[in-house]
Amino acid sequence: VQLKVPGITAFTTPNSDFYRVDTALTVPKVDAGTWRLRIHGKGVTRPRTYTLDQLLARPLIERDITLTCVSNEVGGPYIGNARWLGVPLADLLEEAGVRPPSKGGRADQLVARSVDGMTLGSPVEDVMDGRDAMLAVGMNGDPLPFDHGFPVRMLVPGLYGYVSACKWIEDIELTTFDAYDPYWVKRKWARRAPIKTQSRIDTPKPFARPTVGTVTVAGVAWAQHRGITRVQIRVDDGPWQDADLAAQAGVDTWRQWSYRWNATPGGHNITVRATDGTGQTQTEQRTRTIPDGASGRHSVFVTVT
Repeated sequence: VQLKVPGITAFTTPNSDFYRVDTALTVPKVDAGTWRLRIHGKGVTRPRTYTLDQLLARPLIERDITLTCVSNEVGGPYIGNARWLGVPLADLLEEAGVRPPSKGGRADQLVARSVDGMTLGSPVEDVMDGRDAMLAVGMNGDPLPFDHGFPVRMLVPGLYGYVSACKWIEDIELTTFDAYDPYWVKRKWARRAPIKTQSRIDTPKPFARPTVGTVTVAGVAWAQHRGITRVQIRVDDGPWQDADLAAQAGVDTWRQWSYRWNATPGGHNITVRATDGTGQTQTEQRTRTIPDGASGRHSVFVTVT
């Protein structure tokens, strides 16, 4: 999964480098001994409250999952991939009597609340459709860092962070989209936000001055929970050319790619596009990040000397 290309983003993002977008002015320092998680609300026939020890005593899963912020611009840095350790969230919901809407469940929205009062809303159907939604307790082999939600945070592969990745979680309420608008929805962001298919050129950097000859163009592409099946490069107005893909760790992670370009003298614009596992190629239409994530194709301009 890791190509030996200088300048490409590492497959696994170290905890210290993982992006953060916080609403808390100070990072909550939660006491793991007194922390509790409550599950309640519409369609919950058996309300539950868990301690951290009770969660840790359950069967845990460990998965590579790429997280993306909805505020990430095309080619932006607000994305990272880590190996998460956690409790399958669907199991907890099922034990509480929750059923997804497709099976007659009364709730279509799961509202996660943080100890700092933050609220995030996720579609119940997505959380319970078999993907590796989890309550994470570990990150890259370490206990979950305070900055990333210690003692427990929520993750739902395939959804932007603002509708899935509640840090310092302490409460899960089952409700409906009609009945409640979480924090970001009240600020005009979309209620439902599946991650859009995107790709990024990591090397060469914008305005680089490579020399004539073979230049390796490389980067990452992502379409969480759909996977990446193809990446293509275009130089100036030329034809699209297939890049070489690294092995795919799974549909929930980004995928590295590279392309050996025979660079000729002068200025050139290099553009990338990706195709996901459903056969959809990322659009060239540029949109803003609000209300449901940026779209468009990343490009860099270089001068070959």
